[in-house]
Amino acid sequence: MTATAPLAEGLLPDQPICAADPGTWCARFYQWTHSDFLAASADVIVSKTFSILLIVLVALLSRWLLHRAIRRLIDNAVDNRFSRAIARRSPRRQRNGSVEAVTARRSQRAKTIGSVLRSITSAVVLLIASIMILAEFNVALGPILASAGIVGVAVGFGAQNLVRDFLSGMFMLLEDQYGVGDVVDVGDAVGTVETVGLRITTIRDVKGTLWYVRNGEIVRVGNMTQGYAVAVVDLPLAHTADTDEVTELVTRVSTERLAQDDVKDDVLQPVQVLGVDKVTAEGMVLRLTAKVSPGRQFVVQRALNAAITSALDDAKIPRPVVYPAAADTSKAAISGPGGGTT
Repeated sequence: MTATAPLAEGLLPDQPICAADPGTWCARFYQWTHSDFLAASADVIVSKTFSILLIVLVALLSRWLLHRAIRRLIDNAVDNRFSRAIARRSPRRQRNGSVEAVTARRSQRAKTIGSVLRSITSAVVLLIASIMILAEFNVALGPILASAGIVGVAVGFGAQNLVRDFLSGMFMLLEDQYGVGDVVDVGDAVGTVETVGLRITTIRDVKGTLWYVRNGEIVRVGNMTQGYAVAVVDLPLAHTADTDEVTELVTRVSTERLAQDDVKDDVLQPVQVLGVDKVTAEGMVLRLTAKVSPGRQFVVQRALNAAITSALDDAKIPRPVVYPAAADTSKAAISGPGGGTT
């Protein structure tokens, strides 16, 4: 109220009437600022200021409580008594394999999801607090919300690939499809996962090339190191080889090789000789498998290949031979019937 009362007792010209009431916010503001506008608006300013401060304090407290609850939830998921008990009571060869892999994957996935949840809760709390503060100033929120909805739809159409990448990344983390250190096949890229993000997954192949794969473009994932792995060894043999003799020899050699210190902790089950897997024009293929720790199948395969190859050579087991019939025919055609070239 800016009306003046020059004849009232204790009032100066152009001084608000409320300034004459000692102890009021109007009188205090006029005494501090000598501004009739601020003095007349003192009650509104004080009440709005207290309301805004209360909203900000409640928002900060809510954000802190939500972040604390998320952190405690993530910490319990990463380091819980059940996982530690399993790790302590598991055999040594399994501790080095599936249990530690699952624990590490759970830790990485939980931390990533916790970071996303904290960002989402911060954004939601900030949005609600901003709307409440605008409402304190009697701002019409209907047009603002409508405009924000239209802008959101436009941005959603323009950035639909980005939204798809984020959603795919979230579901990959929640479903634990793969984690850092896993060997995966995502189609165009096959290699070891180095980072897992909400939008991009990076994969290092055997040649050292680092592939950046958008999560929204991943249609299927083949994980070669989740839970356990299987080392598969295919042995080419000649048609004249005695399969029973070879099976006995391969079983003995592979069992002895897997009992050695460099690979014995990686083996989860004894080797299995499955028998003849296929027969071709050149020979036949004998297959054997061994269940091993995740990611160790390639090491075990190389060890078995080296040991079994040496054993087959020592036992003089016949292997497939590519006969040079085609090569001899080609030479004859080139030299001609009389020995001269044509």
